[in-house]
Amino acid sequence: QVELVESGGGSVQAGGSLRLSCAASVASGDRYSAYCMAWFRQAPGKERERVATIDSVGMTSYTDPVKGRFTVARDNAKNTMYLQMNSLKPEDTAMYYCAADGRPGWVRSTIAPQYWGQGTQVTVSS
Repeated sequence: QVELVESGGGSVQAGGSLRLSCAASVASGDRYSAYCMAWFRQAPGKERERVATIDSVGMTSYTDPVKGRFTVARDNAKNTMYLQMNSLKPEDTAMYYCAADGRPGWVRSTIAPQYWGQGTQVTVSS
């Protein structure tokens, strides 16, 4: 079992920056470092989309609209993942969710992750 808690959301003007954090609690005997971690977002009236992933060896991937602006990172010593968001745009406005999955190959699939956080709201005004 993995419990995920996001923080760092808020309201900013276009062009601004935010850093989201996702703190994980894992079951005794489990290893946070073994999980693939991801950020998803869902805007009002839209489907949830995967924004960025970072796997157990630190390889990252991003959806095209955020490439060059967002950076995902993890600190395995702190069981925490981050999403640095720069040059924010109004279209980045959404609820951002942290997710974790321990299944081999999940990052290359479209399967929903095993664990979700509760989300943190990001609002970008023009």
